[in-house]
Amino acid sequence: MSSPALLQPEPQPILACTVSRDVQLFDLLIEDMETAMGEQWGDLGFGDCMLFLEQPEAEALQFLAIALDAEDEASLDEVIALIVAAKARDIRIILVTEDVSPTALHKLLKAGGDEFVPYPLPDGELAQAIKRVTSEPEEPEIAPSRNEHNLKAKNDRSGVLIPVQGMAGGTGATTFACNLAYELSTVEKEDAPRVLLIDFDLQYGSVGTYLDVDRREAVMELITDTEAADEEAFMQATLSVHDKLYVLTSPPDIMPLDIMGPPDVERLLEIALANFDYVVVDMPTTLVEWTQTILEKAHVYFALLEIDMRSAQNTLRLKRALQSEDLPFDKLRFILNRAPGFTDLNGKARIKRLADSLGISIDVTFPDGGKQIMQANDHGQPLSSAAPKNALRKEIAKLAKSIHDVNVGEASVSTKKKKRK
Repeated sequence: MSSPALLQPEPQPILACTVSRDVQLFDLLIEDMETAMGEQWGDLGFGDCMLFLEQPEAEALQFLAIALDAEDEASLDEVIALIVAAKARDIRIILVTEDVSPTALHKLLKAGGDEFVPYPLPDGELAQAIKRVTSEPEEPEIAPSRNEHNLKAKNDRSGVLIPVQGMAGGTGATTFACNLAYELSTVEKEDAPRVLLIDFDLQYGSVGTYLDVDRREAVMELITDTEAADEEAFMQATLSVHDKLYVLTSPPDIMPLDIMGPPDVERLLEIALANFDYVVVDMPTTLVEWTQTILEKAHVYFALLEIDMRSAQNTLRLKRALQSEDLPFDKLRFILNRAPGFTDLNGKARIKRLADSLGISIDVTFPDGGKQIMQANDHGQPLSSAAPKNALRKEIAKLAKSIHDVNVGEASVSTKKKKRK
């Protein structure tokens, strides 16, 4: 008969470890790790983990789930040293953070963090992060993506910056930004302007969806390390739509809006404006620290609203906020989307009352494009391809043409003045 010792199953290797100051502060992390990893995980403090990495048992580790809160920022160097040591052993890093500043998170991601999950953990987010870090990397494609391009940085432009922001969710700002940028890129049949569309809604940006463009890890690398970014890295992070419009999408994963600061945005815009004739920026609805940076550099700042209470109240809040800080509110050009049609006999009066009550000028009104708009967005096509005769598409094309005409006219006047001098 076999001895009892031989009947004992071999202990399963430890495939993952949580690392924290006190794991009891992250009880939801414990529950999710037990669900995802069973008994094949352990828990260590920061110092103990560094020692454990030197042991033979650490060879089986697939990833570390490093849990941090605001108090851990005081020992950030120790955490970064641990990340560097783990990455040297090909161990992946999942960052689980609560109330950690964007600056600290930026440093951790730059040091080698592979995934970021906020705490309290959303349902299923940790399991998805584990799946991503433990999956075998896909074989690189031999053929280039259909959206790849060979555009090189030349620093030969002096671009026009056109941010677009919705005064409330669902006002059509992203649809407008995508189609305005595309119309600008096709406004001339010969010698068309070079146009870039940037999606700065880092959390729920839809530009990639509306134009059928992949979200790339290169964008994440670009925005988290702008100091190291150059023209070549910037251009490689962009993709093309029909070889006409160039797009810098939002990152593949949700990121804090303030992971970028004003200096980061300044650097990115400097590269963009030096290499494109028009730079259209789809802004998040939320105001952030770098909103001021973009507003001050903008040539014109489009704000979309509708005839509803949400848009009216938010427009008043924005107006008060900008004027109280003595910021250039006059750069804003308000567009009323889904405006009353000509069959609405009281439509013009309603628009006038809205403008008067808010103390603004509504410069442009757009018609309701109907179901064709949603269909075009869902299929990832600009309106000029999906619904060229749509009433909204026609109005956006007119606006793009007027912007281009004004810009070309001003450039011509400027050139003549220089020649006279």
